[in-house]
Amino acid sequence: MKKFNPTFLATAVISLLTINNSAATMKSQTMVETLSQQLQVNYNVIDNHAATHGVDCSALGADWAACSKINLTLTNNGEAITERDWAIYFHHIRMILAVNNEQFKITHITGDLHKLEPTEKFSGIPAHSAVDIPLISEYWVLSESDVMPRWYITYLDSKPKIITNTDTESDDLSKIVSPITDQWRRTPDDHNHLVTPSYRFQYNADITPLSADVLRGQILPTPSKLTVKDDTILLNNQGVNLVLNGLNPNSLAVLKKQFNQLNIAVTDAGYKIVATLDPQLPAAIAGAYQLDINHKQATITAYDESGIFYAVQSLLSSIPAKSTTFTALTAEDAPRFAYRGIMLDIGRNFKSKAAILRLLDQMAVYKMNKFHFHLTDDEGWRIEIPDLPELTEVGSQRCHDLKEQHCLLPQLGSGPYHDNTGSGYLSRADYIDIIKYANARFIQVIPEIDMPAHTRAAVISMEARYQRLMAENNPQQANEYRLIDPTDTSNTTSVQFYNRLSYLNPCLESSKRFVNKVIDEIVKMHNEAEQPITTWHFGGDEAKNIRLGAGYQDIHAKEKSSAKGTIDQHKEDYPWAKSQACQTMIAQGIVNDVQHLPSYFATEVSKIINQHGIKHMQAWQDGVKYAENARSFAVDNVTVNFWDTLYWGGYDSVNQWANKGYQVIISNPDYVYLDMPYEVNPKESGYYWATRFNDERKIFSFAPNNLPQNAETSLDRDGNKFSAKGTQPWPGAYGLSAQIWTEDIRSDEKMDYMTFPRLLAVAERAWHQADWELAYQHDREFKAGETHYIDQHALLNDWNHFANLVGQRELAKLDLAGIHYRLPIPGAKLVDQRLEANIVFPGLTIEYSVDDGNNWQIYHKPTSVKAKQVLIRSRSNDGKRTSRIEKVQ
Repeated sequence: MKKFNPTFLATAVISLLTINNSAATMKSQTMVETLSQQLQVNYNVIDNHAATHGVDCSALGADWAACSKINLTLTNNGEAITERDWAIYFHHIRMILAVNNEQFKITHITGDLHKLEPTEKFSGIPAHSAVDIPLISEYWVLSESDVMPRWYITYLDSKPKIITNTDTESDDLSKIVSPITDQWRRTPDDHNHLVTPSYRFQYNADITPLSADVLRGQILPTPSKLTVKDDTILLNNQGVNLVLNGLNPNSLAVLKKQFNQLNIAVTDAGYKIVATLDPQLPAAIAGAYQLDINHKQATITAYDESGIFYAVQSLLSSIPAKSTTFTALTAEDAPRFAYRGIMLDIGRNFKSKAAILRLLDQMAVYKMNKFHFHLTDDEGWRIEIPDLPELTEVGSQRCHDLKEQHCLLPQLGSGPYHDNTGSGYLSRADYIDIIKYANARFIQVIPEIDMPAHTRAAVISMEARYQRLMAENNPQQANEYRLIDPTDTSNTTSVQFYNRLSYLNPCLESSKRFVNKVIDEIVKMHNEAEQPITTWHFGGDEAKNIRLGAGYQDIHAKEKSSAKGTIDQHKEDYPWAKSQACQTMIAQGIVNDVQHLPSYFATEVSKIINQHGIKHMQAWQDGVKYAENARSFAVDNVTVNFWDTLYWGGYDSVNQWANKGYQVIISNPDYVYLDMPYEVNPKESGYYWATRFNDERKIFSFAPNNLPQNAETSLDRDGNKFSAKGTQPWPGAYGLSAQIWTEDIRSDEKMDYMTFPRLLAVAERAWHQADWELAYQHDREFKAGETHYIDQHALLNDWNHFANLVGQRELAKLDLAGIHYRLPIPGAKLVDQRLEANIVFPGLTIEYSVDDGNNWQIYHKPTSVKAKQVLIRSRSNDGKRTSRIEKVQ
């Protein structure tokens, strides 16, 4: 008789369990695959003004008591769904306040990530049927782009799967979102105009096409002085000969490439372009030059190397695409502002190195010289730092890892996988290449590592490092760069709905060590690239708890307003309020209270910056608001990006910063944020918290050095007039910067779309001060339709000239450069079967169709059409791309 073998039994049991677990896993994965394909999501905006239609948004805790009704529909295109253990994770940039279907619940995870799952009352979704889930959402949903893609299914422990109809990277979200038609107004008192073809036709009516002769020899951005002569210089096949004494070889190579892009050869036998340096020029500032183009040669006299480079840019600007002639002219020129910049955010959504280099190319063309590089944010850390591998291994990646040990949780439409622009980073070599590329184009790279708020990617990464080193029994190294105080239990909500992990702790020595390490490594990269850092951007913005803001009130308050969200504010904390480390600093009198900590940390970081030999610090203005003045810092100069909206008082509050000794870079979101929509239309993407539109005309009309003036030429967010006057002295701006935030700019092509051609208008205002821009005058009040200080005729003529230059010359060059700029949609009207059309940039081709787009015809002049409905669009100069199609009725 055989003896009992316990090992054999244990092995058999384990094998059986393994088989069962494998079967269960396979079943779970099959369930996820099935649900992701048979479920279809539809998002329908029902009412953006729910508070005026019976919903108590205040009681629901909505900021400023603003909420909207949304209907979420799940359509089941397959067999009945009876299981309850599935969930849908989805991105929603608004807080969901109520779910009015007891079969489902929605949980906020973090940031914009939410989880929808069945409740115990779930009765299933029958085969080939749909279920509606009515929601109450905070604020409003005015644009299709507010709805993020890549909703995904999970089931028990299976791998997540994206719901098929939400798996898109394109701008067309029509598979997810029902058309937003009558719900495009933010409030019932929104007086903006919905931009339709007929409204656009009226808006463009004062733009008149100019002849090629009028545009002959014109330069963009506009020079200080320009004289165009009658002579034309015909280039032969030998092209041009660049004899640019004083210009470095790398920048010379850039210019050769630009000539070649215009199909102009660079040879020793070509038309001579000669340059010399003269520091005694009348305009003795960086970038100043004189240019004389005649039959003999083109002669450049420049103050410095950048002046030579910019003079050649002016020469290139005067040449139409594919032209073989120069126009004889003379120009005297110098930049208006020392700082002519672009801020690019690659933290929210990563951008490829190629896209960044294309942007730098165009900055050079339009004489922009500061690249403010926003490298980190809550949603991603995008630069390799030696010795801190978790920053890129964890902090640069987004995926479905609820414990966030391997990646950050998905945000902003990135979904459960890290194979899209939600993930990515620049290697050390990549970053050095970018600096070198910028340096050859006379562009200074200003790195920004945002802090102490917007640091979630860094915090989570350093927690992963902490856990790794603690597991290795190395507590000293584990705590070396830890960014949180484990005693801190503060209940805090950031602007983007993250908890306390969105803020590094400014009271810890380890936070300072971390900052020092990061600055040290990035300084080394700049030194290797031969562009030492002269300015470090601290960041500093939005270090607050939004639930303690003015739009909320405490539930226990004796007097309440129906216009505020009602919440229990006693449960809310300012950032770091419960950190023992911070409370110790307050007790010691180092800071007055926790609200002063961001500005305190800015001063501490300024000491670290100074230790690295950097004498200039930059910050978003709210990051230093509790510092006494610019002399509170350890560096020689402090510059602020001023980003108050004008109509909320920014026209006057800007003076406070200048009068405290800060250099001010005008960065107002209601004029130069390029993530705002081009026009008021739900099909146009972009955030709109600051303005409903920033189009080229509005940006062109912006007066950056006299902010009150803009009240005479523009309206507030809701299309209403506002009055503005400066009540304090204004010493003048240091510069102008456009901002490209990328929350809903996921692809490189979308970045091009949102940036161009608006950036050309920014460049114009940064380089050239127009005659219609008035000098700042203390206590002079401006208001649209009521004051008439601005020469509107001069402004219109200037804008018309610019619009023609863009349409007839610059867009063709952007085509050659591979820029996927936004093609404007034509304006059009149809009266008695007669089609009339126009376009904001004369020179672009307008096309129309009377047969639902099957055949397109070129529009030349008012045309009789036998149709009740006509489709219209524009086409690029190279014929390769078209604008969005709209109906003319």
